[in-house]
Amino acid sequence: METRISAISKEKISSLPGFLMLAGIMSFLPAMIHNQFVTGPIVNAVLYISTYFFSLKDCFLLALLPSIFAAISNLLPSAMIPMLPYIIVSNFILILIFQKIKDKNYWIGVFLASSAKFLFLFLISSFFAGLFFKNTLPLKVSQMMAWPQLATALGGGIIAYFILTKINKK
Repeated sequence: METRISAISKEKISSLPGFLMLAGIMSFLPAMIHNQFVTGPIVNAVLYISTYFFSLKDCFLLALLPSIFAAISNLLPSAMIPMLPYIIVSNFILILIFQKIKDKNYWIGVFLASSAKFLFLFLISSFFAGLFFKNTLPLKVSQMMAWPQLATALGGGIIAYFILTKINKK
């Protein structure tokens, strides 16, 4: 029988407190503040910031947290529950696109990642509204998946820029 020992690198250990801090923000902020226009930009800012400090795998783990925590803590309207996998995928889309473009042009990366997240959620929610809800999807839920997604993702990019600028000055 073979015994295998895995060591955690110094880099992983030193980044663990930062990861846990961002994970805490992503998990508990929506529970404390029930306002999409406050929590959305902050959650998106964390997603943008995470691409500078963590692997894609770690970023994807962070992207799961807000939706999972919202689901298990009953923070979402019941009509939103079918959207959770798509919200998670939209966070993955934001991370992937921003990760690819951020080093070439930060602002183009934010714009394209935000736009892709918005378009994905808008199209998916429109599809679900027509397919499953026959126009009975609550207006508030369908509005949450429309232009606020673009606004909060862009807002998150702006917040992340100022935080990253402060970090780089230190």
